[in-house]
Parts: sequence; C-alpha cells; structure tokens
Amino acid sequence: MGNSIVVVRKDDKIMTALFKEKELVTIGLESTGKEERVGDIFIGKVQNIVKNIKGAFVEIDNKRVCFLPLEERIAPVFCDGKERNIRIGDELLVQISKETRGVKAPLATAGITLTGRLLVLAKGKENIGVSSKISDESTRERLKDIVRSFVGDGYGFIVRTNAATAESTDIEREARALKDQYEKLINEKIHCTCFSKIYSAPAEFIMEVRNGYSFEVDSILTDDREIYDSIKEYLDLGSEADREKLSFYDDKNISLSVLYGLESKLQKALQDKVWLDSGAYLVIQPTEALVSIDVNTGKAIAGKHDTEETFFRVNCEAALEIAAQLRLRNLSGIIIVDFIDMKKEEHRKQLLNVLRDELAKDHITTRLIDMTPLGLVEITRQRIRKSIYEL
Repeated sequence: MGNSIVVVRKDDKIMTALFKEKELVTIGLESTGKEERVGDIFIGKVQNIVKNIKGAFVEIDNKRVCFLPLEERIAPVFCDGKERNIRIGDELLVQISKETRGVKAPLATAGITLTGRLLVLAKGKENIGVSSKISDESTRERLKDIVRSFVGDGYGFIVRTNAATAESTDIEREARALKDQYEKLINEKIHCTCFSKIYSAPAEFIMEVRNGYSFEVDSILTDDREIYDSIKEYLDLGSEADREKLSFYDDKNISLSVLYGLESKLQKALQDKVWLDSGAYLVIQPTEALVSIDVNTGKAIAGKHDTEETFFRVNCEAALEIAAQLRLRNLSGIIIVDFIDMKKEEHRKQLLNVLRDELAKDHITTRLIDMTPLGLVEITRQRIRKSIYEL
C-alpha cells in the first residue's frame, strides 16, 4: 500500500488524510468558504497600538481585524516604502500566522514567509537556516551552498527536511520561484488598494501534499476533478516523479472515502477514549485552556505480579500513542499528560526519552518541557491551525 495522501470532498469541507502504510497519521478538514488561511498576505491598516500588550490591531479585508505583535525584530514592509516604527494609520503588509480561534482575532506577522516543498523564503535576516532534522553536517553545508546565491536584500532561506534527498536543480528551481514571487509582492504593493489580499496561501490539501513529502509519499489519490486539477497544477512545478504520484480515482462501485474508511476513522479520532494493545487506554480531553491526557491501566494489570515493570511498559506504549494522537487530532497549545505513577527514577527518565524521541518526529514544533513533582508531563505544541474537534 505504501504511504499515500487521500483527498475527498464532504459537503462544504475537504478532507485530507495521510496514511503511512495502512495507519492513519493525520486527518484534516478545511471549509471551502474560509475567510482567511494561515499564510494569506494583506495590505493592512494600523487602527490602534496598545503599548501595554506590545501589539497593534490591524484592519484587513471586510473590516476584519488581526493582532500584530510589536516585539518582532523584523522591519515591516510599508506601502510608502519608508522605514520607521509602526504608527496608527500606517499601511503595511501583514501575513496571517494563526487562524481565528473563538473570540480571538487572527494573529499576524510582519515577517513575510513563502513556503515551498523544499525551502522557505523568510523576510528578516539575510542568512540560510537548515532544518534541525537534517543532522549530517556535510549535507547541511551542501544545501547551504546550493541556496546561497539566491539570498537577497532583506530576506534569506530555510532549507526544509524534504530537501535532504532532493536534486540540486529542483532546489535551485524552487529558490528562484520563491525569490521571484517575493519580489513581485514587494513591487506590486504600491499598485494595490488598502485591505487587499495580495497573496492567497494554498488550500490546506495542497499544504498537506507539500508537507507529506517528509513521509516519502508514494501516491496521491482524489475522486474530485477540481481537487485533482489543483494538485496537478501544484505538482507541475516540481519534478516528473512528483507528477506521476497523482491519480484520479474513478470507481462507481465504491467511493474513495468508503475504500479508506475515512468517515469511521474521523469519528474514532474524535472519541475521548483510545485503547492500547496492552489493554490500557488513554482519555483525551481538550479544554479551552489546555489538553489533558490520562493514562489508565485498564485491563493491562490483570494477572501481573511485577506492577512496576508493567506500569513502565504501559507508559512507554502510551507515550508512542500520545505522540501519534497529537498529530492525528492536531492538538496544540499546552498539553498535560498524567502517566501511571512509577517509583523508579530510571523508569521515569527512560519514559521521557521515549516520549521526546516520538515528539521529535512531528513536523509541527513540539516540545517536552518536563515532569512535575506530581508526575504530570508538560508538553507544548505550536498552534497554527484548528484541531479536528474545532473543525
């Protein structure tokens, strides 16, 4: 079966699922009528500056307002081309960095980024960063050498994990395309009216295709012609091998959603209780402030005499599943895990190492903070898009 991305339309939403072999890794939902996406760039107008929270409220299209932190050490791009501190009434480029959540306004940034499959162009420092997941020093230096000549005035590049195995010609092609796209945005801003959206981020299913390459995707399937055409247009910018992965599913007897069991998998991903092979289970409960995850022994302890060793094995099994569930459900913010109490300090250290290694596989920034004196494990995961609960 290999690794595959499956994209289907359900009513007014598009569902995107990433499978690693037969295991569902992530599942996402996107409303086709969304007002803004993470990555959209607007010409905004500063309506208010609030010094005590070190931020500005910037109006974008349709009288919507976003929050722009003023602690960023990146010079904004003003429409009049001048450089200065932000003032009320200024017109400048802002990019949505976090979606609207509840009553909170979307978060914006003046640090414009354009993301490709292999590279990210980032306004700010004129340097080259390399994904920390590329550990081989010679590979890191080789990738920097490929990109170095494309660094421009006021922007640099971040080399993504996907680039480690890419051809140098593909990396150069994408660097050139991102550079052209950025310079076009900067040059055309003076011709656009205030509150205009001057760049639309790709649909989430395109971003899943783009990010899915870190899993070495073998196939991309959809049964929707419009979605197929959009993915094809995106893949046409890459290599021929990329384009060959896309297939249109056209079986009248069984839908693609039913073939992959997407409905049942989505419902399962929304349940509070997750059973483990050992007979133990997790209880996952998102709240407004944080996500709590409780590890319970369930049936795993039945008949066992060495409870300490059993608790350790169950906790390690739970750690692997917790990391997987964070990705699957797109849980973010503060996450508190209540593992089963263990007496041995060595077991606690080994458990944290297991969990830390699994969290490192996440393409969204996820940090294991520590274990509290009460035995609660603190995790933070960057909040970018809404969880499947919210969607």
